[in-house]
Amino acid sequence: MKRCLFLLFVSVYFISCNRSPEKVLSREEKIENVLKSIVPPPISDNILLITDFGAVGDSLTDSKPAFDKAIQACKEQKGGKIVVPAGIYILNGPIHLTDNLCIDLQKGSKLVFGTNPADYLPAVLTSWEGTFLYNYSPLIYGYQLENVAIIGEGVIDGNGRDSFSKWAENQKESQLLSRKMNKENTPLKDRMFGEGHFLRPQLIQFFECKNVLIEDVTIKNSPFWCVHILKSENVTARRVKFDAFNRNNDGFDPEYSKNVLIEDIDFNNADDNVAIKAGRDHEGRRTGIMSENIIIRNCRFKGLHGVVIGSEMSAGVQNVFVENCTFGGYCKRGIYLKSNPDRGGFIRDIYVNNVTFGEVEDCFFITSYYHGEGKGFETDISNVFVENVKCQKATNAGVVIQGYPSKKVRDIYFSNVTIDSAATGVSLSNADNIVFNDVIIGTEVKVPSHAK
Repeated sequence: MKRCLFLLFVSVYFISCNRSPEKVLSREEKIENVLKSIVPPPISDNILLITDFGAVGDSLTDSKPAFDKAIQACKEQKGGKIVVPAGIYILNGPIHLTDNLCIDLQKGSKLVFGTNPADYLPAVLTSWEGTFLYNYSPLIYGYQLENVAIIGEGVIDGNGRDSFSKWAENQKESQLLSRKMNKENTPLKDRMFGEGHFLRPQLIQFFECKNVLIEDVTIKNSPFWCVHILKSENVTARRVKFDAFNRNNDGFDPEYSKNVLIEDIDFNNADDNVAIKAGRDHEGRRTGIMSENIIIRNCRFKGLHGVVIGSEMSAGVQNVFVENCTFGGYCKRGIYLKSNPDRGGFIRDIYVNNVTFGEVEDCFFITSYYHGEGKGFETDISNVFVENVKCQKATNAGVVIQGYPSKKVRDIYFSNVTIDSAATGVSLSNADNIVFNDVIIGTEVKVPSHAK
């Protein structure tokens, strides 16, 4: 028996000693691996001209029935490309997408959505600030679809400024009710909002979709978030332009989503340019689908914040890459990671490389105590790598890290970071292993003076 045990020990030892150590991938290798999983959907050769279905681009005629007919034809024909020629097309109601569909908004075309809330009923399954519920339909809505594309040099105008956007003043009661339902795990069928409530719909939402492309279009005047990527995967957003100044007009909001490429975007938003999310509080933790493998590259930031993670991120966020980006104008904060002790979850493996900002309030900000609220579910924030970042001016602070006493922010690495001027250079609290390598905030100090 002893001899058998000895032989077993020797075998195990031999195997463990000869096992090759797991390779540690570089940032570039990690990005390359993610890109292998992101492939734009095929575009159908079945061309349907929207004007053949009765659409008139005269800025007066309701073209909603024409879009419904064309999309139904695509569904029956197992796919199609709906071409929208130059003109202004009014849609008194939402566009509900179908599988294998491409909408091609040609140069000079504009979709303008109507302002009657009743046209966006019946309520559809959606999510609002990290809580699943039934609400007014997003203006362009894709649910459980594959191979969907919106392309072309046309404009999508949510027409929200004088309609849905004004609801923000009256949303508080419904907003708090949605959060209560989240916390109490109210059955989804009973989370019925819509008429009698004031939760603004998103402009574009892809919900449980695979293989999505949004390319070249201009997005403006959204009622709420502009492009909500919800529980979706393999998503490419390329050369999109934003002109969105209403309240909560985030650019892209990937939530519970993976394998997302956002590149060559011109942002001009009243809110976050990219806000990566993963559900709110109890529901986010229960859903347990993290947002991961998200690449943001070659973009021009302009708006409230450049890249944000949180604050609704309770299922966790990992493997985010911000690469080769600059600014098209003012941002209040450049890179902003935010959570609080209601959220739980984690933020980890975040890479920021070769990014430039002009004037900001704060260049880089991490907080585990957003809004100064929450208890019991601290977020684990770690492994953030910031390299080759430049900022002209931070009117408040260059680098701010605010952990939580029982869950410190840890393992944050800054390398080759230059901030020309900042009212406060560095502010760290409840932080552990924050590493600075070649970091200059303010005027670089060179040879010390010898004068008395």
